[in-house]
Amino acid sequence: MSCKRLPETTAYVRITVQSWQLGKIEGEVRAGEYDWQFQWCFKQGKLFLQPSLGRALIQEPLSRFLEKSDYKLEPGGDYAFTIRAEL
Repeated sequence: MSCKRLPETTAYVRITVQSWQLGKIEGEVRAGEYDWQFQWCFKQGKLFLQPSLGRALIQEPLSRFLEKSDYKLEPGGDYAFTIRAEL
């Protein structure tokens, strides 16, 4: 029995706004040929992404990345994480 590995895509994240008082982080994410703007309202646990094209591909992996890394993220910072899917 062979295990077929899922393709991997690197997602690049840039943080543009961080406000602990308002409970939000905003930024841009790019993966494959897609680009999105996001707003993560971490006090409510909600992630908003625009545009809607390809949103289903990035929403869950980006949410996991933000939850895991939120205290390390800074405005102007560039970050990357791997998505196990082909975009």
